Amino acid sequence: MRALPGLVAALALTGSLGAAAATAHAAAPSGHAQQTKRIYNGMQIAFPPNSTDLFCTIGAVGTDDHQRKIAISAGHCIRDTSGKYADHEIPDNIIPVVDRNDTKYGPIGYVRYFKDPESSQTGHATKDYMVIELLPQVTLSSQGPHLKQTGVLKYPQGPVSPNAMKPALDTERLLTTGNNEIITSGQTGTWYGTVMNNDNGIYRAPAVNKAGDSGGPVIWHVPGTDLPSQANKFQAAGPWAGITKAITLQLPPFNYTSSANILADLRTREAADPEHDIYGAGFEVTPNP
Repeated sequence: MRALPGLVAALALTGSLGAAAATAHAAAPSGHAQQTKRIYNGMQIAFPPNSTDLFCTIGAVGTDDHQRKIAISAGHCIRDTSGKYADHEIPDNIIPVVDRNDTKYGPIGYVRYFKDPESSQTGHATKDYMVIELLPQVTLSSQGPHLKQTGVLKYPQGPVSPNAMKPALDTERLLTTGNNEIITSGQTGTWYGTVMNNDNGIYRAPAVNKAGDSGGPVIWHVPGTDLPSQANKFQAAGPWAGITKAITLQLPPFNYTSSANILADLRTREAADPEHDIYGAGFEVTPNP
């Protein structure tokens, strides 16, 4: 396989490891049009030809303002030491993405943008996200293994994301601390916890994550709705509130990038683009069950 110099997939949450990502063909493998492939939050994804032991997780799926099918994950899942691909739109099918548990299907989409971690082992401080354009023939679903996403979080009373333009949209405002809970889902199960710290849209909460969960789903606990428990088979529903980011030495150690930061940065980049054609801009969570 032909390697792209300096472009490597990183072990989520812990640093850069792995082989170089390969050049992929634009055409979908034969048979895809006849197959039904459902894409959902919580799906583990890998980046060929890297080992599937190095993986990240999808945080949300939906469409952008050009009606392209889009998945959101963490930016630090890719490292580009050359600086050629990070922080740029990638219209070519250079970085394929596969379902870690169904690699025989082939690519489910291609990375169109990822934010350079800028020397951080846990990703950029406020813009740690990745945009994946999914294949047109896949089926989007708002229902992950444990979390049902009911749209995008709007929190009009919250502080404004540092990535937002003025005036900020309600989807670009942050959860306040001490009175909001988030619910997460990953390899160790479904967790919830109070947002105990908000550092420019990076939430810290006791909801657990581990390596590989990077980019995975976070929803807001709508007051009055059921929390995940054994009684409901650890299922929960709520608006998309962010993605898994990192484990740090602070307490609680589990960090999450707010959806507000991601959506605000997408809108800001779209406004600065002469063509107004930024992959993922205007992202909306799919309403499909």
